[in-house]
Order: sequence, then C-alpha cells, then structure tokens
Amino acid sequence: MPANQRSTTWRAAQLGERPSHQVALGVSAVGNGAETSGEAGPELARGGQRWAAMHYSLLPAGRAGRRAGSGIVLLLLALLAACSKPQTLGGLFQKTTPHEDYARALGRAGLQEAALGRQWQQAARQALHDSLVVTLPVLETGYFRPEQPTAASYRYAVRAGELVHVRLTLAPGPALAPRVFVDAFALGPGRAPELLKWTATDTTAAGTYDYSYPVADDGQHLLRVQPELLTAGRYTLRLWRGPGLGLFPVKGRTDQAIGSFWGNERDGGARRHEGVDIFAPRGTPAVAATDGYVTRTGESKLGGLVVWLADAHSGQHLYYAHLSKQLVQPGQQVRAGDTLGLVGNTGNARTTAPHLHFGIYRSGRGAIDPWPFLHRADPVPAALAGPDRRGEWVRPLRHRTNLPPAMPLLVLGQQAGRVRIETPEGQRRYLPAAAVAAAEPLRRLQLPAALEIQTGPRANAPALAAWPAGTTVAVLGQAGGYALLRGPSAEAAWARL
Repeated sequence: MPANQRSTTWRAAQLGERPSHQVALGVSAVGNGAETSGEAGPELARGGQRWAAMHYSLLPAGRAGRRAGSGIVLLLLALLAACSKPQTLGGLFQKTTPHEDYARALGRAGLQEAALGRQWQQAARQALHDSLVVTLPVLETGYFRPEQPTAASYRYAVRAGELVHVRLTLAPGPALAPRVFVDAFALGPGRAPELLKWTATDTTAAGTYDYSYPVADDGQHLLRVQPELLTAGRYTLRLWRGPGLGLFPVKGRTDQAIGSFWGNERDGGARRHEGVDIFAPRGTPAVAATDGYVTRTGESKLGGLVVWLADAHSGQHLYYAHLSKQLVQPGQQVRAGDTLGLVGNTGNARTTAPHLHFGIYRSGRGAIDPWPFLHRADPVPAALAGPDRRGEWVRPLRHRTNLPPAMPLLVLGQQAGRVRIETPEGQRRYLPAAAVAAAEPLRRLQLPAALEIQTGPRANAPALAAWPAGTTVAVLGQAGGYALLRGPSAEAAWARL
C-alpha cells in the first residue's frame, strides 16, 4: 500500500471509520471549505476545523494525498457537527455537568465508539485514578495537545471545614475556541469518586476563572482538568486552602491567638478538649463567624456563659463559651461580624486567662475540630520563574532517575522545582527539574526511503504522514524499538527505523 494511502487509512481508523474513499458523506463542498447538510455544531465543528487543517498540512504532497486528505477533513466536520443535536425533553430537566453533557453529545454524534471519542472518555476515567499527589498550595502550568485527547488530574489531602480555592488561567486561544472542563471529586476507599464541584471555561480569550468549594470530610480530593476534543492550549492552575468560616470568631484576632487545640487532655486525661481556646483581653467582642440565628443562650458549670449559633449555610452549630457577657437572645438572626458576647473566663475557666472556647458541632457527628474552619488561608502561589518547558522533549540525566537515559520524555506541566512528564508508554510522574535535560539530537541521518511517522511508539498508533526519501531527521530518543525523530520543520514524531 502506498505511504500516502496508509496515512489516510490510519487517520480514518483514529476516528473509527473506513478510509475516506469508502465513506459516503452528507456534505457539499463550497469553494475551499465545506458546508454541512444538517444543523451545524459550532463548538465541536470549529475545533474540528483547526485539527483537520493541522493534519491536512501534514499529508504527503501530491494530488492523491491531498484528495484523500480532503475526504478526512470533510469526515471530521460531518461527524463533529452532529454533536450539536438538540437535547431531548428529559435531558433538559436532568441535572448534569458540562463534562457529562459533552460526553453525551459525543455519543449522539457516534463519536463515543470512534477512536478519538474512546480516547477522550478513557482519559477522563484514567484521570480519576491518577496517583500523582500534590501538596497545597500548588501552582502548575500545563498544556493540551490537539492530537492526543488528555486530562490532567491533581490529587491532594483536605480536612473537613476547609475551603478549597481553584484558579485556572487560560492563555489566549483562537477566535473560535472550545471549552475546558474543571471537576472536583472526593475520593474514598471502596467507593466511586464523588463529584463535588464543576465548571466549564471558554478558551476564546485569556482569562482567569475562580471558584471554591467547602470540604465536608477529611480525606483526599482530586481535580480533573480536561478540554474538549481537538483542543490546543496552555493553562496555569493554582490550588490553595482557606478557612471554612468567613470570619474569625474573636474580633481583631487571628489563628495565632489560639493557645489550646482540639484533642488536648483535660482533667488529667479524663476527657479531651472538644474545641479551641482563643485568648484575648477581657471584654473583647466575640463575633458571629457566619450568618445564622441564635438557638440558645445560658450558663453551665463547664462553659459558663454560652451562646449557640446555628450556621445558616451549613446547618452546623457554633459554640461560644466562657463569655463575660451575652449580648444576644435565642431566636435572634445575626449576620457575620455581629457581636454575640464578650470574652471572659466564666465556668471552669475562672483560674485561666480570659479566652473564648470555640467549638463546632454537626448533627449526627458531635464535636469536630474547628482548626480547618479558622486557620489562615494559604498564600496564593506566585507565578513561576524561569523558562517555559511545556511541550518540550527532554531526557533523564544519568544517576538522577531510574529511567533509561535515551528515553524521551514529554513535559506536560511545571511546578516550582519539578516537572510533570509523560513516558513513551503514557505513564505520568513528577521528576525534579534538575533531573532532566533538553533532548538534544543523539544523531542525525538521511532517510534512505520514505518513512511513515506516527503519534506514538506503538504499532497501532495513528499515522501522521510519510517523510520522503532523502529527508534529514534528528534522533531525539529511543523507546520500545521506536525512535523519536525531529523533522525538517521541527515537528517531532515516532517511527521504527
């Protein structure tokens, strides 16, 4: 089979279709473009045009190659346009996420069973099982490759009561650009990931998108960032934690005023401290840390003068104890910052310095640690310094990693002092930035015969094009019997030499 025909067959196989000369398309050519005969899908079709144009430019020169390539371009546009079919009435009333809506659109277009659609779905599922862990606060820059459906994921530890902040900054994209889906999940042993928060952002112009969500339980969460099919772009992701309550419960104080913490021994070890003690001068206002209403006031042997406040947002109850004076009544509605009472040392705190005992209680769980609700927010990570290595091919340095020194690695993202890389087998991991170096040519050679190049070092990897005999290429690395080659236009591709 001629090289140009094999290349066309590979691209059709990537879409799960027969080669273009075997497929009947419901489109009509208009000038140099194409017009669908049905209702066009603007977002997917625009992405398809960009991806198709890129692959069209890689086709072998000559009439046969261009004619076969134009069939693939039309096939892409026809299939992707179908993704915009209107939803059913039931679908309109079903609460779904933008990511789920897009996945269903792929199904309606018949792309879920095509190679690209399967790869997109597989990338989404694989991201939920990614074991790469980051420590908050964190900043990472990353990028998306249009030829390879992918999803980035970030796994991190959280504590009940914290507020997780997500900030995604997108680099400027083309005038007509697809979306990026950002979904947060709670992870737990023996159960499916639980979707907590989601959004979809448009890559049309540079911009920053912020959202935050509360943490209900201690554990691990995972953030998945995935673009639509055929998307190219660069992004910067920032993740950090903040307190779950809007205000600190003692006016003019911060978490540095906490002198006794959750779990400390009391009464010679007979009981544990079920809250935190915030020290302040007598008479300092104790304020509502959130909007709510006063459920109870009174006096007890342990707590002295106390106030109970029901959180209007979460339903949990905030407990203020050892007050010198109560300034609210049961049933009273309050706003965050309103004074509930004054700091003192009533109850069993008469022999200690004035302080507020602050506790949080949840229905069915009792007292929980207030610290995650009160600690100061992490500093927002600053921009990275140094060169942008995203999309760069590198190789591991000897004695710095356990990877073969000739193995090419693709840099998917950067953090301070380390890079996220992908191996030729598709595995992802973090490496110290100092453990890799740019993949300078191992050798150069002139092709003795036409050579088909592929997207990956696998026999079933889609073909991109065929380089003609006499083409000068540079070998950047080797893996699995394949070589990573850099062609005359600086493009990198895999081939078996």
